[in-house]
Amino acid sequence: MIPINKKIILGVTGSVSAYKSAELIRLLLKEQFFVQVVMTKSAKEFISPLTLQALSGNPVLENLWDATEGNGMEHINLSRTSQLILIAPASANFIAKLANGIADDLLSNICLARTCPLLAAPAMNIEMWQNPATQRNIKTLKKDGGIVIGPEYGEQACGEIGLGRLINLESIILQVQKFSSEQIFKDKKILISLGATSENIDPARAITNFSSGKMGINLAKAAFILGAEVTIITGRVDEAIPDVFKSVKVLNHKEMLATVSRLIDENQIYISAAAISDYLPSASQKKIKKNSSAISITLKRSEDILATIASKKAIFTVGFAAESENLIQNAKEKLTSKKIDLIVANLIQETMGQSVAKVTIINKNNEILDIPKGEKKNIAFEIMKQIHFNYSKEVVNEYYS
Repeated sequence: MIPINKKIILGVTGSVSAYKSAELIRLLLKEQFFVQVVMTKSAKEFISPLTLQALSGNPVLENLWDATEGNGMEHINLSRTSQLILIAPASANFIAKLANGIADDLLSNICLARTCPLLAAPAMNIEMWQNPATQRNIKTLKKDGGIVIGPEYGEQACGEIGLGRLINLESIILQVQKFSSEQIFKDKKILISLGATSENIDPARAITNFSSGKMGINLAKAAFILGAEVTIITGRVDEAIPDVFKSVKVLNHKEMLATVSRLIDENQIYISAAAISDYLPSASQKKIKKNSSAISITLKRSEDILATIASKKAIFTVGFAAESENLIQNAKEKLTSKKIDLIVANLIQETMGQSVAKVTIINKNNEILDIPKGEKKNIAFEIMKQIHFNYSKEVVNEYYS
């Protein structure tokens, strides 16, 4: 039997973005969701029911009056056994139906009779999206408890450019996963710095490092799925940032420090997963010419951002220790010297730039937990659960102290 928290009704409506529902189904199945597709009549003009049936492995429902299955009350039954109704893409016409309680086909009847949450991902022409009627309908839908994700900015099928594109599928998947997960970080705000900073040597050259930002991005995804409101401060990263986060891009140590300092008071937890420059060059204003076989660059120690924040702010702080040797010893020293609450330690050769990781977590009581090697997205969930466990203990101790 499929758990109810893994059952999704995917409503596909009459938008040119309907073709993306095929890939969306594939991604949902990859995350172990059971997908029941319900199509509107106009959706069939853009993609065939047979395609979506083949991909989902279930008959596509479309006819309100088809009584061949069950008691003929599919518009009542379906939402009772599903965790979520996801409308993707949601056309302007279907959003109008949702906002005004119109139920003239199977999908709109299911939505009106639902007892589960509704998530809508709009997709339409920019002028249709900006039309006052559509904006009124969106406001009404949100006021009535519906959740709207997107649309995003970009080139549209009609050739125009602007808001109206279906939001990227990864952001939709993250929202769906959030509905099926325990919200241990509900009402909590988490700030995560990630990626690599870059420090100019001259206008053409810079010092940086090999960090990909993958672990930080996976931590942000895990925190979001587990209920947190996530803000990320990102240096250079190797993959796209989902739209579900508040995101601030920075280039170097100076910008990272200023941005962390500006945002820190809005959050309860700070995770410093960024590979920030430990030393800063004295940058030349002009390009250094190749006039000799060797040059020297003066480097000065940068301010330790995590230690600075931990010493000045009443916030739960988490650091990372990427080491090449003496992992536990070096991690414990960083934990103590920076005066942080938790540190995640890993060997550079086993983690940096890779999609897998093996980490050791140490709290300020020197309790050690080894997390076996695995995909970074899975490791990220284990790290976030340990952060929640230790953070919760801190909150309880503060309450009774």
